[in-house]
Amino acid sequence: MSAEIDPTRLAGAGEKPVVLASGSRTRAEMLRAAGLPVEIRKPSVDESEFKRSLRAEGASAAEVATFLAEMKANTISRARPEALVIGADQMLDLEGSWFDKPETRDGAADHLRKLSGKRHTLISSVVVSAGGTRIWHHVATASLLVRPLSEDFISAYLDAIGDRALDSVGAYQLESVGAQLFTSVEGDFFTVLGLPLLPLLDFMRTHGALRV
Repeated sequence: MSAEIDPTRLAGAGEKPVVLASGSRTRAEMLRAAGLPVEIRKPSVDESEFKRSLRAEGASAAEVATFLAEMKANTISRARPEALVIGADQMLDLEGSWFDKPETRDGAADHLRKLSGKRHTLISSVVVSAGGTRIWHHVATASLLVRPLSEDFISAYLDAIGDRALDSVGAYQLESVGAQLFTSVEGDFFTVLGLPLLPLLDFMRTHGALRV
């Protein structure tokens, strides 16, 4: 019988607390599973309004993702200046159209219909702030091809994942049954989940949050 894994044994000296400025269950689970203990603080940010404004100004999807990640991190960092604060954001670009997270099951189904049979790009940005200022960031992209999806499959898939469909911009969970949606995925697995994890862990090691 195998022993249970205890990822917290890989945490560093803990000179600075680490805070995740996000309400994302997936990001929190990812960080904790990787052995980085984090406190969760969800910032109050009107992402939709900023996206509209930045797009009108000609910003790229990567620029928008980084702007929003930094804004989230800085918002919490100003209240927790002693901590390393992680902010993250993900954009989905389908042939020039940007998707937001669906708010309802019907919205998730509509996302999946639009993605069906097409290739789209995910842009994931992560920012670390300290004392209210960005001190590091990284942007990664992934390209995903969705197979043609039947209405029957979309309905059964949404039944299977429930409210988790509302957790991602694409309404899918690649780490579980969402893998059935795709013909190919080009890019880092963690980027698809919404957080460029490996570069972030490298940065956290340099700041004592993880063992070297």
